[in-house]
Amino acid sequence: MLKNFNRLKALIKKEFLAILRDPKSRIIIIFPPLVQLLIFANALTMEIKNADILVMDRSNTYESREFIAGIENSKWFGNVTRAESLREIEQKIDRQQADAAILIAPDFARNLKKGQTADVSAVLDGRVSGTATALSGYFTQIAQNYTLKLAEKSGKTAVPLSIETRVWFNPNAVYQWYLVISLNVIMALVVTLILTALSVARERELGTFEQLIVSPYTALEILTGKTVPPLTVALIMLSVMALISVYCFDIPFTGSFLLYLGSSFIALLSFVGVGLFISAVSKNQQQAILGAFAFMMPAILLSGFVSPIEDMPPFLQNLTCLNPVRFFINIGRGLFLKNMPAADVAANLLPLIVIGGLTLSFAAMTFKRNLE
Repeated sequence: MLKNFNRLKALIKKEFLAILRDPKSRIIIIFPPLVQLLIFANALTMEIKNADILVMDRSNTYESREFIAGIENSKWFGNVTRAESLREIEQKIDRQQADAAILIAPDFARNLKKGQTADVSAVLDGRVSGTATALSGYFTQIAQNYTLKLAEKSGKTAVPLSIETRVWFNPNAVYQWYLVISLNVIMALVVTLILTALSVARERELGTFEQLIVSPYTALEILTGKTVPPLTVALIMLSVMALISVYCFDIPFTGSFLLYLGSSFIALLSFVGVGLFISAVSKNQQQAILGAFAFMMPAILLSGFVSPIEDMPPFLQNLTCLNPVRFFINIGRGLFLKNMPAADVAANLLPLIVIGGLTLSFAAMTFKRNLE
């Protein structure tokens, strides 16, 4: 019995040493979970806070200003700015510079004094349906609080405010539309990252990496050969998923499909760059898979898919500017739901081009150094 226990003890000790012997494995096992804990605790929230709101006050009376003060003093909203025209509201919501807009009718105060229903319109950006639904509930609660305040002042039962809600780009606030469009990007990220992260690591593990070193291929040629297959597979999959989204889930595609494919190609290149960099610094497939997942989880959370970026701490909001998933999701939502203009697509493509250029350059330098 003691002999069996000692044998088992030796085996367990050997496995611990195998895990902890390699410095890279120690870093991958210990460091990413701690970093992800800090990121998740600050980025992951189901609450909607710091939403940017536009207000167009066509009544411009004491009553309307008092109602607006209730919005400005709310903990749910960040910047509450005045809009001078419907055109300004349309442009800012279209460019995602505002999450919603409140329009107060000219007869707002007059109807309140007459004991009639005063109309207030709320325009919501439906591309993120969860945010739109939450903001609609917040506006309704503010209107109820304002009604109670009027009743306390007058000593009479006040007529409830009527909040007429309009949701743009997703009129019925169908959450599935938002979910499926975002999942297209996330699935493309998973496929691209796993395929590219395993490419060079697999060569090392199988012992064929030395054959690449003595082959007549240059580092750039080998890197290109490692890039094209996963990029092609991911692009085909993304196209198929887009067609499934339209024909199986009845999600409208209002933009240019060719523009979507071109944008997808650039976005996938940035994913490939990250995957190749992970593969170039990994000694085996286990390290490559751990490295890929260590990147994927924060990238998905910091994309705005789970929680609005505006609700994150300033440091994490700045960090999302380095996240290619954030910009690709913006392009996907825009081209699917609102026929995003080419200029707005280009504004989201520019960071992707920079990220792709940097990650591919780092991967090429690391790969070349390994070959030498």
